[in-house]
Amino acid sequence: MTLHAVGLNHTTAPVSIRERLTFGPDIVVAALRNLCERDGVSEAVILSTCNRTEVYCCVQEDHADTVRHWMAEFHGLVVNDIAPYLYHHQDDDAVTHLLSVASGLDSLVLGEPQILGQVKAAFQTATEAGHTGKTLKRLFQHAFNTAKQVRTDTAIGDSPVSVAFAAVSLARQIFSDISEQTALLIGAGETIELAARHLHQHGVGRIIVANRTVSRARDLAEEFDGYAIGLTELPAHLPEADIVIASTASPLPVLGKGTVERALKQRRHRPIFMVDIAVPRDIEPEVSELRDIYLYTVDDLEEVIQENLQSRQEAAEQAREIIEFQVGEFRAWLGSLDAVDLIQNYRANAESIRDEVLGKAQRMLEAGKPPQEVLAFLANTLTNKLLHTPSTQLRMAGSSGQQELLEAANTLFQLGQD
Repeated sequence: MTLHAVGLNHTTAPVSIRERLTFGPDIVVAALRNLCERDGVSEAVILSTCNRTEVYCCVQEDHADTVRHWMAEFHGLVVNDIAPYLYHHQDDDAVTHLLSVASGLDSLVLGEPQILGQVKAAFQTATEAGHTGKTLKRLFQHAFNTAKQVRTDTAIGDSPVSVAFAAVSLARQIFSDISEQTALLIGAGETIELAARHLHQHGVGRIIVANRTVSRARDLAEEFDGYAIGLTELPAHLPEADIVIASTASPLPVLGKGTVERALKQRRHRPIFMVDIAVPRDIEPEVSELRDIYLYTVDDLEEVIQENLQSRQEAAEQAREIIEFQVGEFRAWLGSLDAVDLIQNYRANAESIRDEVLGKAQRMLEAGKPPQEVLAFLANTLTNKLLHTPSTQLRMAGSSGQQELLEAANTLFQLGQD
């Protein structure tokens, strides 16, 4: 059996191709069963996200191309149509790829942590469906441990590299404990949703979502135990906000200097941290002139992000060294499986010989043979039978000049001869 990783991701295929090869939660178990019914496939895990679809499996050597054809057929496609977008890693390369994916080195955002949870979920699904065995169970556990080591031993996850994450990180620097703070999110698009998720994960005290379409604001607010308002209600609720993050598609600012001034008076000049991610701006630039206002624009955040990207790139080099070492560790474990099978077979053969000779010795005792004669027979016969095959093979190796085999036998039997 050999290890294989076959798939495509955001770097090899456009979304128009990726969306045709996804495995949704409703079909992934059936897909695993269908794949493992193919000749030569014994174990499989399917990882399917918005940015990648990958199949990890154990396949017999003469069935190496099975997975590519299966992926196409399962989705009603022709393999030649998807082949240019697929990558196919085998053995060490497959292990390296999985460890890199789990550690966030192969993600759209370098070092992002969400992919590890997705890998764990994919493995759990395959395991519960009965499609993982000794090899993939060991491989995926090894990947989880490696990802943990990468997070612990490098700074790959320490620096924010998305606008939303950078905004929340700055808020946490200004307010050391955001559990006491109220966040006002203006807009309800992807960036605001991501900001809400980060704030919620870091335990922000309260979230208010303001949007032109209140129903959309309500949907987002309910997901994070927040409160929804319309944009016209901003002046009334702005005094409650310690953190303001704005990202709408409005052509004109939705927060002016006068509105913010009035809010500060009601707050008795308790500071407000503001991030304007929108282009064009949602918050009038003059707001930054006010005391007790910390206003950052998307350009300010981009500087932070670029610095942090460089930091993550340096951490990624350290992570790759960890992964290279861990691939060697897994290779050693795989190699030990061959030794285990060999040892088991060798012991079984020796035990069979023992039982055969012991049976003869017991029958000799029952026939009245003297115990000393029986013991001598048992010792001599057992020794001869156990040594016969190795002695014959060594004699043949000597006569044919197989010096490496003789040296290996010398090491194996610890004879201590040159």
